[in-house]
Amino acid sequence: MTNWLPDLSSGTGPLYLRLAEQIEKDIERGVLTKGTKLPPQRNLAFDIGVTIGTVSRAYALARQRGLVSGEVGRGTYVLDRGSGQGSAPDVSDRLQFEGTRHLDPPSGKIRFDSTAAPDVGQGEIIDALVLAIVREHRYEVASYTRRFPDHWFEAGSRWLSKGAFRPEAARIVPTLGAHAAGMAIIAAITEPGDYLAFEHLTYSQIARSGQLIGRRTTLIESDDNGAVPEDFERVCAQRHPKVAFFMPAVQNPTAAIMPAERRREIAEIARRHNVWLIEDNLYGSLSGNPAPLLAELAPERTFLVGGLSKSVAAGVRGGWVLCPKHYDRRIRVAHRMMTGGMPFLLAELCARLVLSGQAAAIRARCVAENDARLALMQEALAGFNVRWQPGVPFCWLELPEAWLSSTFKHAASERGVLLDDADEFKAGRSEQAFHHVRFGISTPRSRDEVAEGLATIRRLLEEGRAGYLGYV
Repeated sequence: MTNWLPDLSSGTGPLYLRLAEQIEKDIERGVLTKGTKLPPQRNLAFDIGVTIGTVSRAYALARQRGLVSGEVGRGTYVLDRGSGQGSAPDVSDRLQFEGTRHLDPPSGKIRFDSTAAPDVGQGEIIDALVLAIVREHRYEVASYTRRFPDHWFEAGSRWLSKGAFRPEAARIVPTLGAHAAGMAIIAAITEPGDYLAFEHLTYSQIARSGQLIGRRTTLIESDDNGAVPEDFERVCAQRHPKVAFFMPAVQNPTAAIMPAERRREIAEIARRHNVWLIEDNLYGSLSGNPAPLLAELAPERTFLVGGLSKSVAAGVRGGWVLCPKHYDRRIRVAHRMMTGGMPFLLAELCARLVLSGQAAAIRARCVAENDARLALMQEALAGFNVRWQPGVPFCWLELPEAWLSSTFKHAASERGVLLDDADEFKAGRSEQAFHHVRFGISTPRSRDEVAEGLATIRRLLEEGRAGYLGYV
């Protein structure tokens, strides 16, 4: 370990940024050589008179730049840049962002690993709308989108509405889907090294994407009703997260619905600790749950995200964010910087789908189709513990002894069914074991295909581990 002591007296900008730049300079000058172990964060913070948070953020930024590698329990080490290999993460660094799904799914298998909207004939509607848009807006389709017409914001307001809650159109930002919306929010209101809080199991791709741009993850305990307020309070007090991500209407993958009183507790805790909230309501628009949105309970700090992927058509990449007052422009700029901008054709298509009422009609047909397929699931998996919600296209299956989540996933794949193990939804390194799998029922093209996949799952559950031999 080096006794390296950086000098932060010169330079401008935040201390963490100056410290990260000093690490880079000393690597380039040979003061810090390949394999050198940097001082422990707590020690360095004491030695140079800064907070441990400053050092932690600087180390995280240096890691993001490919200067160092950090491992829990081992420390932070300088990478080799002279060979031209040190500037890129090694294979193990890359794998942590990829999850457990196939990058290119194998063909010939039943796709229970997706929850996109089912095919209910929306293609014909989209075809007619796209043709009309191209005929009416040839110039706009051929050029960059410079102007956002008012009806794009009105469409977002209508789609994010719920009961008597009707968002102000002026606070809406159209986005390239819910994922792009979440990343624009994170990029706009956090900095490298900041903590993002997630439940142990969640839509983990937001957490992984946040790590790719230098944010850190901290985890919140959950139970059958979603995130536990007392543990959220603990995380806020100990880790000081800048943002917390929740799916209170229908949590992915557990299908938990957070009760109204718990939502109020979460909102009050966030207010006390000055934490921003991202409320992902993609599945909530299918469930019809009457509990108030976090955006209603804490409008000054909640970004409400919604879109069309689960309820209309995933391929149109339609989404919107309702922002707290005075944050819409900031999110709009961040979205453009993160994505390259909003394509006119897609934004206009999504607005027309919503404002014409056709998006709502398609959603109703999707809910009906999901319910029909869920009825098949209930019959096929009777006697097993499956958690699901009406109208929502996925199920959370508890595995009987002695199945493990990953083993069951591999066994199902060998039998021709792709589904997701619990690790796919872990937002960070969790010591908790979840002996469950999530399977979606919306992507297969027919109910017969759904029934075939469910029959395969049933056979595996009944055969147990004796019915599957894995090779290493």
